[in-house]
Amino acid sequence: MFLEDVLTHRTVQAADPLLRAAASAVAGRQVRWVHSSEVLDIAPLLRGGELLLSGGQALATASDQRRVDYVRELAARGVAALAIETGPVLPDIPESMLVTAESQGLPLFELRRVAPFVGIMQEINSILVGQSVELLQRGDEISHAMAAELAHGGGLDEVLAVLAGQTGTAVRLVSPAGLTLGSAGSGGSVGAADGGGAAGGPGTAGSAAVGSGSVSTTAVSTTAVDVPVRGVLAARLELELPEGVDPTFVRVAGERSVDILGLALLQRMPPGLKELAGAELMRAVHSGAQPWRLEQLGAAAGFAVDGPVAAVMIRSAASGRLRPALDAALAASVPHAASYADKLELIALASLPREGTRAARASLVEALGSLDIPEGSATAVGPLGQGIGEAAWSMAEARRTLDLAPRTGRSARQVRDADAFGAERLAAESIDAAARRDFVRRTLGPILEHDEQRNSQLLHTLTVWLDSGCNTAQAARELHLERQSMYHRLQRIFDLCGGDPRGTGRLVGLHLATRLAALP
Repeated sequence: MFLEDVLTHRTVQAADPLLRAAASAVAGRQVRWVHSSEVLDIAPLLRGGELLLSGGQALATASDQRRVDYVRELAARGVAALAIETGPVLPDIPESMLVTAESQGLPLFELRRVAPFVGIMQEINSILVGQSVELLQRGDEISHAMAAELAHGGGLDEVLAVLAGQTGTAVRLVSPAGLTLGSAGSGGSVGAADGGGAAGGPGTAGSAAVGSGSVSTTAVSTTAVDVPVRGVLAARLELELPEGVDPTFVRVAGERSVDILGLALLQRMPPGLKELAGAELMRAVHSGAQPWRLEQLGAAAGFAVDGPVAAVMIRSAASGRLRPALDAALAASVPHAASYADKLELIALASLPREGTRAARASLVEALGSLDIPEGSATAVGPLGQGIGEAAWSMAEARRTLDLAPRTGRSARQVRDADAFGAERLAAESIDAAARRDFVRRTLGPILEHDEQRNSQLLHTLTVWLDSGCNTAQAARELHLERQSMYHRLQRIFDLCGGDPRGTGRLVGLHLATRLAALP
């Protein structure tokens, strides 16, 4: 259901909604569910695609930085839109939230009248459930027709022709290397002959998940679905959508056809032992298997048992679509790698060279930063593991980094390097939350109080300055400040925290406190 349709529903109109930010992101955006919550830490519990309703109670008493982080976290999670009720508790939506929502592309609505959230959720979610059931039924009908064609001896082209005819799209099945395995339908790039380049490169894919809409290429939009065979990525199904075709229906039809296409591919090109071992290795890494099990599977999958490794994790509603692009980046950066897509997480394990290991890992982080990932996605690289037996630990630390990183106010699309979040990871694991908060309060109390009372950004300024190695010129550039303004801010910070910390033992404590201040 499109966001525009949700907003015109009578239950939502009763709240008199007014768009306050990210108007350009509304058109074509789809809503998967409507949810209501006053919890500011709700983002990790969401899947993406939700219209989130808030009465504003928690926002009214939160700090300005927490409000900004709240918007950033929702945008990073792929929430469809945020609607906040204004009134006696929260007379107006803070400007900082509007600015952040605009920059993050998160539509933010003001609800200017009191309306029962329960009624809105019941009405809209009932419609969404009904639409989902109908789409699944239609998708199953197409899948059954494809199965019948396969049972009667049809090849890949004939099976794909059923899918193309039922959806009104042009379809193409491509190998992970970008070679066309079969195609059907007419028009556009999907039905074209091989043109080089790996499937899944920039600009080839569109809709990432049910309810997330489609992404336009130069002339058309394309939905892409991974087709695994026995857990190994065997092909990628691309469906080119002509104008007027429902992208959600096409996505569902593609997903429901995966098993049939997998059977057809299995008859044609069954995966080898090495590929199967690679898929099993990644499942074991993802589940945190014991080192001895990882060593067994790693050797069968082509990894050096005692060679250095680093885990990669991407959280995205487009995890399946991103996998070919990730595989291409890994192939260009490291000697050997394996990947695995699991719902909203795309994971990979990179084997690094024994010589120049640190430099190779830094190059991997840089290569991942160039990936064209959709808004709301987040990427992390785990710490260096000395041997395949530490792969699960590296993956767990990459996951922990993603859990902590959104709260730091950094860009949602920036690659999170676990090595840069060592203090946060250690503190979250080893220091009691109350002790962390007490340390931050005792170390940064006057600065936090100043920001709260005057709506200033001294804590953020101090954090950027310390992270830059106390390089005032570099920090000023990152904060987009004139150097003189930066000096004035630093002097105010020094006055509040007991003087210039450079050359004193207080420097490390201040830096640690700024990093811990972002933790819950």
